[in-house]
Amino acid sequence: MSKGRSEAAAGASGILLKYLQEQNRPYSAQDVFGNLQREHGLGKTAVVKALEQLAQQGKIKEKMYGKQKIYFADQDQFDVVSDADLQGLDAKILALTAKVQSLQQTCRHMEAELKELTSALTTPEMQKEIQELKKECAGYRERLKNIKAATNHVTPEEKEQVYKERQRYHKEWRRRKRMATELSDAILEGYPKSKKQFFEEVGIETDEDHNVKLPDP
Repeated sequence: MSKGRSEAAAGASGILLKYLQEQNRPYSAQDVFGNLQREHGLGKTAVVKALEQLAQQGKIKEKMYGKQKIYFADQDQFDVVSDADLQGLDAKILALTAKVQSLQQTCRHMEAELKELTSALTTPEMQKEIQELKKECAGYRERLKNIKAATNHVTPEEKEQVYKERQRYHKEWRRRKRMATELSDAILEGYPKSKKQFFEEVGIETDEDHNVKLPDP
């Protein structure tokens, strides 16, 4: 292969890899060619060869559906946040929030009691009690300050980010499930066997096979 052809092949591979990763849905070689031909001027032969090369290199995945090959991005490269992780973060947020509220309430009670004592005629015993209350209140304030300044708890911003990530993954899960269903339904229109036989032959595993249910948004 000449240098010019090598560079063209490498360029096509880069374009196709980026496209499959950004779209993150299954395509046939004909689909990819039709979607990119006008913008990048890729020939169908170059598209087919580039997709096969990327699959051989392990950069994308390849599956056979009947007589047609389908290509899609390697799903292992995408992060997954489980419901258990989200529930753990929620529990941690609730515990820290309750702790902060408890300390704030204690300080308010201390301040109210101190104000009431200082407004009355003081005696040596009352002066001593006031000093003890001031010291105790200062201790609670220091604890509250340490909690607010700590770097190992979940901030409201981090909590909001976790919820946004969960919503994004939930939306992506639903979108991929819908695309997979639409694709399999389209293939089954011309498939001579049952849906169950089709899934067994091509190695498709559904959420239901693993007792996995799409969580509520």
